[in-house]
Amino acid sequence: MGRIAAGILSAKIEALPNSTGVYKFLDSKKRVIYVGKAKNLKKRVQSYFRAKAGNDRLELLSRAVRDIEIVRTSSSAEALIYEAALIKDYKPKFNIELKDDKSYPFLKLTIDEEFPRLIITRKRVTDGALYYGPYANRKLLKEAVSFMEKVFPLRKCRNLKKKVCLEYHIGSCRGVCEKKITAAEYKKIVAALKKFLEGKKEELIHALEKEMNRFSSKRKYEESLFVKQQIEALMAVRAFHDRSRQPIRGELDELKGILKMDKTPIVIECFDVSNTSGQQAVGAMVRFFAGEPERSGYRKFRIKSVKGIDDYLMIREVVRRRYSRLLEKNEPFPDLVLIDGGKGHLSAAAEELKKLGLEKIRVASIAKEWNHLYTSRSARVIKLSPGTRALFLVQRIRDEAHRFAITYHRMLRRNELFK
Repeated sequence: MGRIAAGILSAKIEALPNSTGVYKFLDSKKRVIYVGKAKNLKKRVQSYFRAKAGNDRLELLSRAVRDIEIVRTSSSAEALIYEAALIKDYKPKFNIELKDDKSYPFLKLTIDEEFPRLIITRKRVTDGALYYGPYANRKLLKEAVSFMEKVFPLRKCRNLKKKVCLEYHIGSCRGVCEKKITAAEYKKIVAALKKFLEGKKEELIHALEKEMNRFSSKRKYEESLFVKQQIEALMAVRAFHDRSRQPIRGELDELKGILKMDKTPIVIECFDVSNTSGQQAVGAMVRFFAGEPERSGYRKFRIKSVKGIDDYLMIREVVRRRYSRLLEKNEPFPDLVLIDGGKGHLSAAAEELKKLGLEKIRVASIAKEWNHLYTSRSARVIKLSPGTRALFLVQRIRDEAHRFAITYHRMLRRNELFK
């Protein structure tokens, strides 16, 4: 590998998030040669390039890698499902094939039955059912199945009973025994589960959103609510989420509604600027993923083009530098950009994005004095009621951006005084 290529790969590894997900190693021909899962993507990927001498397989793998792609997941259990789906799709040459024996369990979807079930099994036989896996971690698989039972409530009993059981009352079954759900509706749940098991979560969420809107337009509010709950769970910030994170999906949902957004703002980037009489002017950006700070995504900016005190021009500079860089590197953009400030700060940010051809990115600002939200798509002020979850979330993100900017500014001032 040449020095330039090695440098690009090292930079890409360094930029990986410290979060759960699945990673794909690609060779010079863009072929997927290895798929793995990790609780911490950055640390796990780094370990391959620090392999000890004598491990021929790892050495060959690390030499062959030219690019890395990742898929974020909400937990290690979800990563297990995605890993198996990707290995099945790509058949990477460096993955050790799991043998079909007693060591590894499979998931079995009994599509040969009128009302299919999802079960864990050790045997894979030709019986008309669909098999997924094998999965190397039985504990994670049980956690994943527990999640799927809530999101895709299929029947558990081997034979249909005459009356609904406890599974129906706790929401893990739709009550097929008492015909509380039609065969057609049940098939839709099975089809959605298949998509999830095949690692097509984004496609599934998009389809469910259309289904939810269709039910809502026909005033089938109970069915619409059920689909909405499926979407919420799949967005991965409920009970299935890593235990290190708190379930804040309600805050994100509320914010989506307030801003009239088409999609939930899972990734939010927030900007603030700080200076003392125009001296040591800095900008700062914090990045939140699923309502929690993603510190590997934080960025600092020394203001270069602005002399004196002009917060608007400073906001323009940091926004321009941030997103022109993402454009150059062809990296994904956030779902929402937040600016610490009022209407003027908002206009400055929105105009810079428009110059870059990124006017589709949603922008909002929050004024400190009254906790009012301003958006680039509406002239009216959005007054957030005290105590609402959306206000709490926006305040938390804004305060973190302010703290990060002030800390950086003070550090530069101390360094200047020391000199």
